[in-house]
Amino acid sequence: PSPRSCQPNGGNKESLQYEIEELKRKDLALDQEIAQLLSEGYSLEELEKHISLLHEYNEIKDAGQMLLGKLAVIRGVTTKQLYPEYDLELSD
Repeated sequence: PSPRSCQPNGGNKESLQYEIEELKRKDLALDQEIAQLLSEGYSLEELEKHISLLHEYNEIKDAGQMLLGKLAVIRGVTTKQLYPEYDLELSD
């Protein structure tokens, strides 16, 4: 850390306060979204299972992206150039 980053800074305090307020707004928005889903008949268990499956999907996708990246380096191409070979869309 630089000496400047260790010094008290009013701007830094304001920045942290803004970040706290932003997190509070996001928390409220998520609470409202959960309430909406519950009112539509979803259960908390169902929502938790869905979130768990999304996390698992993201982990698998990240592993696939890492493997594509390593393969691209070995072949000396971009990962984008590998997508057609594996029938992948750029949005995948």
